[in-house]
Amino acid sequence: MTYFKSILHFAKPYMGYAWLNIIANIFYALFGTLAFVSLMPMLKVLFQNATKINIKPTYEGIGNIGGYFEDLMNYYITQKIDSQGELYALSLMITLVISTFLLKNLFGYTAMYFITYLRNGVLRDLRNEVYRKTVLLPISYYSEKRKGDTISRISSDILEIQHSFLSILELLVREPLMILFTIVAMLLISSKLTVFVFIFIPLSGFAIAYIGKSLKKKSGRVQKEQGTFLSIVEETLGGLKIIKGFNAQKQFQERFGQSTNRFFHFSNRLMHRQNLAVPISEFLGILVIAMLLWFGGSMVLVDHTLAPEAFIVYMGLAYNILTPAKAISKASYSVKKGNAAAERVLEILTTESTIQEVANAHVKQGFDQSIALNNVSFKYEDQWVLNDISLQIPKGSTVALVGQSGSGKSTIANLLTRFYDVNKGNITIDGYPITELTIASLRGLMGLVTQDSILFNDTVRGNLLVAKANASDQELIEALEVANAYEFVTALPLGLDTNIGDSGNKLSGGQKQRLSIARAVLKNPPIMILDEATSALDTESERLVQQALENMMKHRTSLVIAHRLSTIQKADLIVVLSQGKIVEQGKHDELLLQKGIYHNLVAMQSFN
Repeated sequence: MTYFKSILHFAKPYMGYAWLNIIANIFYALFGTLAFVSLMPMLKVLFQNATKINIKPTYEGIGNIGGYFEDLMNYYITQKIDSQGELYALSLMITLVISTFLLKNLFGYTAMYFITYLRNGVLRDLRNEVYRKTVLLPISYYSEKRKGDTISRISSDILEIQHSFLSILELLVREPLMILFTIVAMLLISSKLTVFVFIFIPLSGFAIAYIGKSLKKKSGRVQKEQGTFLSIVEETLGGLKIIKGFNAQKQFQERFGQSTNRFFHFSNRLMHRQNLAVPISEFLGILVIAMLLWFGGSMVLVDHTLAPEAFIVYMGLAYNILTPAKAISKASYSVKKGNAAAERVLEILTTESTIQEVANAHVKQGFDQSIALNNVSFKYEDQWVLNDISLQIPKGSTVALVGQSGSGKSTIANLLTRFYDVNKGNITIDGYPITELTIASLRGLMGLVTQDSILFNDTVRGNLLVAKANASDQELIEALEVANAYEFVTALPLGLDTNIGDSGNKLSGGQKQRLSIARAVLKNPPIMILDEATSALDTESERLVQQALENMMKHRTSLVIAHRLSTIQKADLIVVLSQGKIVEQGKHDELLLQKGIYHNLVAMQSFN
């Protein structure tokens, strides 16, 4: 129930609907009981079994309340039969029965009407909160997580919570009240018979608890496996060209088939156990009814201590108590399933981000002097990626990082943007440690262009507005012109309003990269980080993109991570990294004269 309480926290904004639901359910349970009790006067008239009472009975206290109501009912029946006749009295009793059933159903609908706002409101808020936390968590959190598993938690797990936890909100008041009112009515009719019924209730409770014991574990397996095959689908769609190009369809089909087979077996075990609920509760209900028929029948036929019409109404009430009891038993199974889903959802919500802002973090409005890396060391897990790096990047300068793959170039970019935090040393901007700045203001100072052009399934306009939501068309056009992208955008069918497809797949590599540059230009940040922005391009595209980059870097501070050394020859400072350490630094010509690592890298690329 711990998870259930955590989920109910999201119901607080909708407590008004909850109270209206409770009020409606009170009347639903009351009229649900009275609907069966109202059958008794009709049956008395029908069987001509009403005791004739001409003097209105007197209330003598709670101890004789059952007899008082029976005498009062007989008194009114006698009055109507004497004044209007038996047929009129019967019609009146039938009207009473119809009215009580009508009111029961009216209040039942009203209760459902109000709970709908609560259920769907909690579902919406929970999904929004999980998405907000998904975006908030650091990139390192997802380095070991499957994307499909996260998608499964936001979609199917939250839906399971609606079907399980939130569905029992309807039962929390309605069914217990229905049972309570029905038991009161049953006690008033025959306390002896009611005590007999209660002997069998613990038996059904034991059976229900036994069946539901393993549901949480089995449900957790099903939901985890669903996340696995969703991950395979996500990977398949992202790597479709490779799968087809290497004729690997069969391998991926086998992986997917193995996952769905496990899902099939886990689901079967879960459903077999869950489906036991209905037949067992049904059988236990019939068993109770059978014992009632035997014991109550003996009271009517042998002992003559119970009137036939009272026994018929009592049987109706017994059925009336079995229906909510079965609903509560089914809800207990739902809670077991919902626990597993809630645990997975709350795991995301309760995960603390490793990238935290300090109290009263400084809001940095501009960039005035320099960026400094001071004895920075960093490791992703156990192996150090950067070792004691110190570097100054003055305002307005272009600093290039070069080196072989794995030397730590991209790691420096990740640390500057606080996608990760340093393990030793610190990074400062204008003397402020970046850990003392608000994350929003820090990243607001920076524009990012990566090797992989990250675009969204939206229009050109929509992709650009990610950088500046309120940008005018003129600003969009100017950004596109700086990025050498305006010409190809105007040639698109709908210009700025053309959808570029999933990940921008309707565009060429060079077009996607120039659009990414235009997005960074539109943001107009003082600091630009270019992470191998031209490495994946052909010669012609590289020329256009390189020109766009040079346009963009004018009057800005730029950190360029370079794969093709021809693109950074004009840099103010070139820093050569090897195995996480700075081994050389200087201008292009200076480094060539040193005949060191940089000279060898240039020679290798020139030879190629």
